[in-house]
Amino acid sequence: MPKTASLRGASGWIDLVFVQRERTPRELMALGIRLHLGGLSLSNTVRELEKHGVERSRKVVHNWVHKADLAPKDGASPKQVALDETVVWIDGQQYWLYAAADPAISRFLHVRLYSARTTALTEMFLAELMEKHDVEDAIFLIDSATWLNAALHRRGLEFRYERHGDRNSVERVYREVKRRTSSFSNSFSHVDPETANSWLQAFARWHNETN
Repeated sequence: MPKTASLRGASGWIDLVFVQRERTPRELMALGIRLHLGGLSLSNTVRELEKHGVERSRKVVHNWVHKADLAPKDGASPKQVALDETVVWIDGQQYWLYAAADPAISRFLHVRLYSARTTALTEMFLAELMEKHDVEDAIFLIDSATWLNAALHRRGLEFRYERHGDRNSVERVYREVKRRTSSFSNSFSHVDPETANSWLQAFARWHNETN
């Protein structure tokens, strides 16, 4: 069970524009989304909603999370960007979660799931990051991974190697991702990569709004 503090707070950052004929009150839909992203399993989220007189299946709550189309907000202008990637397993197959974070406030700027880690995919990630945020003058903090070095060099972005220090911010948010999937050995089961990517985007938004 997650810490109670992680389940508190407002749900105003959850956009329910997708709702049309849903019979669940919007405030309870938002609560269900927030509770699940905050650490409750789908089953426990369903039980919490039942306390408010709403009976919905795990699949319905799952669909709410993905239909909400949550992701980190655009428009940041960080002075530094911590950039890294980590392994995520989907039905026994290895994928790579790329993440960029602002170390000054320990918030995600952009996350994306890829089937490999290459210079070309890293460049693709950087292109998306540059579309979303003003990072052209930021200093990127990276480890010694050659694909990160090469992609940043090709994009003309300034970077420096840092194993600890400010780069620890992205490591902290990675640990939280792994904590949330620890019961599955850092794995998503019975989902496709697109669904896993959608959940990770939503989790990143939850992390930013509640930490």
